[in-house]
Amino acid sequence: MAERVLVTGGAGFIGGHLVRALLARGERVRVLDSLIEQVHGQGSAQRLPDDVELVRADVRDGAAVRTALAGVDKVVHLAAEVGVGQSMYAIDRYVSVNDVGTAVLFQALTERPVARVVVASSMSIYGEGLYRDIAGRLVEDATRDGGASWDPVDAQGHRLVPVATPEWKQPSLASVYALTKFAQERLTLTVAPAYGMQGVALRLFNVYGPGQALSNPYTGVLAIFAARLRNGQRPMVFEDGAQLRDFVHVADVARAFLAALDLPAAAGRVFNIGSGCSVSIADVARRFAAAMGRERLAPEITFQARTGDIRHCFADITLARERLGFTPQQDFDASLAELAAWVERRHAVDLVAQARRELEARGLVA
Repeated sequence: MAERVLVTGGAGFIGGHLVRALLARGERVRVLDSLIEQVHGQGSAQRLPDDVELVRADVRDGAAVRTALAGVDKVVHLAAEVGVGQSMYAIDRYVSVNDVGTAVLFQALTERPVARVVVASSMSIYGEGLYRDIAGRLVEDATRDGGASWDPVDAQGHRLVPVATPEWKQPSLASVYALTKFAQERLTLTVAPAYGMQGVALRLFNVYGPGQALSNPYTGVLAIFAARLRNGQRPMVFEDGAQLRDFVHVADVARAFLAALDLPAAAGRVFNIGSGCSVSIADVARRFAAAMGRERLAPEITFQARTGDIRHCFADITLARERLGFTPQQDFDASLAELAAWVERRHAVDLVAQARRELEARGLVA
């Protein structure tokens, strides 16, 4: 018998792909989403299929959440404010939506428990990723000293070498956004089992693909690059552009959520969901410009740092492979071509310079 799954934030980028994947395997789907303008434009979601039930409400609205939970078997909690930079000045908003919203959801779940709750956590909770020092020792607490090097160094000034970050790496919460995502994760893994539910947290790395909010300057870096390139502007890259990230296609992320909803081995666990590969931000900017036929728009390297940003972090996905059977299937360059074709058919308002001014005005860019 088909299950009913509630997806909070289900009208968004990741949610839209997940909803379609759930429907494709015969589930009944309900979405709770507030359709905020920053993400959805003038109140319009990426079109949800007709057989999805939409509850348009804020996740902090307890009555609406209780209504949305009626008859539900499982929950995927995606509803959140997203953006490291913006979180450092919209502090009350991020904490309210992400953490109070999650608390409201679980308060309602104490009255109407479900079988399983899967929450979208974030790689941002790691702060800096895992490193290795010159002697081959692993370093979990790497920091940057603000000196001549962009990269973390050891006590003797030797550069630390970034390595893939596993789930056991200790958190280092470098932004308000990271704090809120860690709270969401811990609420899920703490409250769910206390009420007979199973909790799972997926730490998502840099998710990309068709459906991203192109006019939101605080969303994923590829969507930000897309807005710039679509409007004939050079992609803006902070620092020196050599910082390493892990880009994972939204279709692979949707498959990871399906596995996390189903598999007994997932219960009570945290999983990295990434590609398992690293690529520099400047290289991504160049490759995406080429995919869009705009090679002449070389990245604008700012040589400025944003408060809350980290240098290197990419995923060790061994645990997800072993417990969830998760193996990324999307080729990065082929997916960039797919994304470029999708972007060319869309309108994108370039608000990146405005967002940078917001950060500079508050002393959050140096």
